[in-house]
This record gives sequence, C-alpha cells and structure tokens, in this order.
Amino acid sequence: MATSVFTWEGKTRQGTVQKGEIAANSKEDVLALLRKQNIQPINVTAKAKELKLSFGAPKVKDKDIVIFTRQLATMIDAGLPLVQCLDILGSQTENKSLQKTVNQVRSDVESGATFADALKKHPKIFDTLYCNMVAAGEAGGILDTILGRLAAFMEKFAKIKGQIKSAMIYPAIILFVAVSVVSLLLVVVVPMLANIFVEAKMQLPFPTRVVMAFSNFLKGWGGLSLIVAIIGFFVGLKQFRRTEKGLRTTDGIALKIPVAGSLIQRVAVAKFTRTLGTLLTSGVPILEGLLIVSRTAGNKVVEDAILTTRQSVSEGKTLADPLGRAKIFPAMVVSMISVGEATGALDNMLNKIADFYDDEVDSAVAALTSMLEPMLMIFLGVVVGFVIVAMYMPIFQMGAAAG
Repeated sequence: MATSVFTWEGKTRQGTVQKGEIAANSKEDVLALLRKQNIQPINVTAKAKELKLSFGAPKVKDKDIVIFTRQLATMIDAGLPLVQCLDILGSQTENKSLQKTVNQVRSDVESGATFADALKKHPKIFDTLYCNMVAAGEAGGILDTILGRLAAFMEKFAKIKGQIKSAMIYPAIILFVAVSVVSLLLVVVVPMLANIFVEAKMQLPFPTRVVMAFSNFLKGWGGLSLIVAIIGFFVGLKQFRRTEKGLRTTDGIALKIPVAGSLIQRVAVAKFTRTLGTLLTSGVPILEGLLIVSRTAGNKVVEDAILTTRQSVSEGKTLADPLGRAKIFPAMVVSMISVGEATGALDNMLNKIADFYDDEVDSAVAALTSMLEPMLMIFLGVVVGFVIVAMYMPIFQMGAAAG
C-alpha cells in the first residue's frame, strides 16, 4: 500500500492539545502510532496531495543532514523517545528523500533494530563515520552528546567546502570570459579581417599567419575535434581514477601541484585530526577509528598512509612514528600527536591540531585565490592582446605602403 501523509490532532495525558503530520499506510496505522505515544486522537485526516513537477528524487545535502542531526540531538536531550523523535523529524523534514529515509529508519527501530543498524541500510545518506559514531553513542548511553559532536563536525567541514567553492567561483568566471572572448575573436572577427588581407595579396607577418591558421582550424572540423578531445580527456581521466592505480597516481600528483597541493594537504590533515579526534572522544577504539578515517580520507595516498599507520598501531607501535614516515603529515602535527600519546590526551591534542589547520585551510584558500586571479587576468590580456596585435600588423603595413 502506498504511504500517505495524515494530519492529526490529539491530547496528551496532561491534557495538552498537539498537532502534527505523520506518513503512514492507513488511518488505522496513524491511530495506533498515536496511542503508542500516549496521545488520545481527536482528529486524523489524509492530507491532500500536492501536484508537483519532479525530476527524480531530490538530493540530500550536507546541510539537510546537519539540521536533522542537530534537531535529533536536541530532542533526545530533552527526554523524548527515539521513535517519537524520528516520527516528528520524518513529518517535518522538507527534503522528500531524507523524509522517506527517516521514516524507513523509524520503522526499522520500531521493529527492534538499533538506530545504528537502521542507518547503515542507507549508506548514500549516512556514511560509515556517522553510523559508527551513532553506534558508539548507543553503546555508551550518550547518543545526544554524540549527535551534537557529529553536527558540529559536519558543520565545520561544510564550512571548509563552502569556502573552497566560493573561492573558485571568481576564477572560473574569469576563465569562462577569457575562453569566450578569444573564441569570438578567432571565429568571427579574424575571418573578416583575413578576407581583406587575402584580397590585398599581402605578405602577412608570422604572428598574423599563426592567428589565421588557428582561426581556420577552429572554423573547420578542428573546433569540433578539440571539444571532443577535451571531453574525451576528462572521461578517460574519470575512468582511470576508477582503478586503484589511477586513483593513487592522480591523488599523488594532486598533492604535488604548487599552492593547490598545499591546500589539499592541509584539508587532509584537518580532516584526519578532526575525524579521529571526534571518534576517540566518542569512545571508538583507535584501530576502528583509523579504519573509519581511512575510508573518509578523500585522497588515496593519505588513505594508504593511514592504513599503514593502523597496521603499525595494531603491532603495538605508536601512532606518531608511522605518520612521520608517511611524509604527508607535517613535523609539527607528528610532534603534537606524539605529545598527546605520551600524556594520554590524544583526542584533545587532535582537536587542537584540527582547530589550527582550519585556519591554515583559510590561509591556503586565500593564497590560491590571490594567485589564480592575476594569473587568469594576465592570460586573458596576453592572448587577447596577441590576437589584436597580430591582426593589426598587416593594417599598419597597408597604411605605411599607402603613405
């Protein structure tokens, strides 16, 4: 039977009137659910379906998960039962995909599954880190605290991602304008002047011949071939990155790119320390924590280094030594981790490193932006200037000959 949305009104044992919405298969299911929550139903009606144009299920964004986690932590801290919390959130969540998922999780929890096991059935929305931290919270009886830490953790990395995306917008616009202007000159303006030069039967300067040759290339099959080649390159790169070797090779190259490689390294360090620190603070064992962190590293080279470190730790060695040999983590980070291990405050030390590297990421993003902007402006000026000068040189020759 298809799930429908019902609006309800009822009284609690204290006599308070409450209202809300519940997704259920039938009115009887809604009545049964309300009675389980010690609410005496007054009115239950099926909500009229809205006519909406839909192009597939809406994507669940990081922001949606953060809001859901923060609200769930608040309600559990207030003493509401988990099933009731999920029911309320499932009815009020605006994102339809997340709403459907939350309702499925609620049904699984009602059937006797743990909250973590119910979340694991939806890996595209709740990742390994999320599920394992929830499992640690359930086992330790501190689910509200763990959810609060999760929300704070996700908010910090959503902020970093937002900063990087915002920093890339302006350079992307400049690059698009540069390509558009140069293409317009070569495809429209240059052929018009080229016809004049051909009719005049002039001996054209070398720069002019180069520009005209490239213009003819773009006007013919060359332009289409260039577009196909660019698309083919990115498709091939994507296929190459689907292999272990390809992923390791491209991620290794990315770490060596000037300025951008430094940004990638700082983001990786911030993510490693923040994630592992949050897991250890939440009571997750270090070996399991390292395994989870490796899966969420986002870079194959960093993932290999973390897995090597995990193997060394499982053999009774310290965390700092293998991290130092990996040549990815800066010496300061390794030294601070070593101090944290020696003092028994590794989780606090990891969180302090993460706070420091959050600021380092801000600096790296600013440095990358300040470098890209003038480089793109210079590129635009040089290319457009070269095309204009190359096409004006024959005109100057014609003027000199006429004089």
